[in-house]
Amino acid sequence: MGYATTRSAERVAAAMGVLASAPIQFEAVSDVPKGGVLLALPALLATGLLRHTAALYQIPKGFYGIASIFLLLALPALARIKIKSIEQLRYVAPGEWGKLLGLDRIPEVRTLRQKLEVLCREAGRALLWNTALAKEWIAGQRESEMIFYVDGHVRVYHGDLTPLPRHYVARERLCLRATTDYWINAMDGQPFVFVNKEVDPGLLATLRSDLVPWLEANAPASAELQHRMQADPRQHWFTLVFDREAYSPEFFADMKARHIAILSYHKYPGDDWPVEAFTACTVRLASGEEVTMKLAERGTVLSNHLWVREVRKLSDSGHQTSILSTNYQADYTLLAVSMFARWSQENFYKYMRQHYGLDRLAEYGTEPVPDPIQTVNPAWRKLHAQIRTQGEKRRRQLALFGALDLSGLAEKEVDGYEQKQDLIVRPKEPAAALVQLDDLRGTMLERVKSVAFLILTTSPGNHQAWPAELGYSVAAQGNCRRP
Repeated sequence: MGYATTRSAERVAAAMGVLASAPIQFEAVSDVPKGGVLLALPALLATGLLRHTAALYQIPKGFYGIASIFLLLALPALARIKIKSIEQLRYVAPGEWGKLLGLDRIPEVRTLRQKLEVLCREAGRALLWNTALAKEWIAGQRESEMIFYVDGHVRVYHGDLTPLPRHYVARERLCLRATTDYWINAMDGQPFVFVNKEVDPGLLATLRSDLVPWLEANAPASAELQHRMQADPRQHWFTLVFDREAYSPEFFADMKARHIAILSYHKYPGDDWPVEAFTACTVRLASGEEVTMKLAERGTVLSNHLWVREVRKLSDSGHQTSILSTNYQADYTLLAVSMFARWSQENFYKYMRQHYGLDRLAEYGTEPVPDPIQTVNPAWRKLHAQIRTQGEKRRRQLALFGALDLSGLAEKEVDGYEQKQDLIVRPKEPAAALVQLDDLRGTMLERVKSVAFLILTTSPGNHQAWPAELGYSVAAQGNCRRP
């Protein structure tokens, strides 16, 4: 039966199919490692860990029931034992951990794998369980302050089973193969639900297709709130908070029509507002701390003629952060606090990566991608990147050309400048087959006559020559030589 087994009769009964699951029985013991984790067990149960398991999950009869399996997966996380996979349970004391579960020992890794395979057999069951819990967590929020924070977390994939698309990983400043998890969190960072995208369509597309429909199906709306929304088109149901990645005036208007307020950064804020327009306001953060912010508010019209509220925060350095919102009821100080509380979601990602292995894969395997998923053509992406690169080079050259200004120089200084530039070469690449030489004067024209197939007189004393011989190269502006 294995090490640390003391409940032999119950194990025999479970093996014969007589016992559905072993009852949890705590015994008086001393010096149990990690015993303090039991102090957190009431809070864990209050969040609903075992509330819906019996209705949504079924496993065959055996010594270890559903409650024991779920608690076994949760307690090591609470004890800060970094288990990269359940294989590492081979190296913990089975009897001592069994005492924490009210059993004689924890199951063997092989037994635990079999139980998990049964629990994960039906696709979508975990999402139903998550949704049932999320409804209860969302119901704990006050209806007047239902604010949902939406953001993506890039989960890097280091395996070689499949060539996943590359994503930019900000924390590593690299483009790596990864998937993207889009999370919905509360203002304090509490998670509600997430959607995994192996082929990432972007935050805006995920909001439209997955996250907003999920919130509309599960966010509560009392009869009084529904009556207010029918009477007032500006009354919102709840507020979505996201960053500039999902900036879209059309999306803002669509959400407004569905009584969903948005809160996001302005992607094109324009000129700074006068400093005199800002007022020092004392605001209370989600943590209860009171701070002072310099805030100002105006109304603004977007490109699709949607009127929204614009709130700006003035920092000590003079930078102005612009915020847009279609929440027409809340005070502008509350809008600022809600927007800057978005960092609680970033802190949630960081905390979960460090302590709970957020980026760990739940399983090793692959599954086919559904056909309807659309993504950017890699060839188009490559050509588009090249066009942007060349466009940026052209922009810099135009900026340098625009910086040339001779209006402040005297006439003699202008003549001196033109004499220095007695030769203009186009283009300047060393490997050019055709070279245009402008403003050739005197002896310089004689030096290129023998290789020029075309010579034009552009003005008295100035000529333009077109040499066409690969043996010639331009060493520097103002000097043409034969190598």
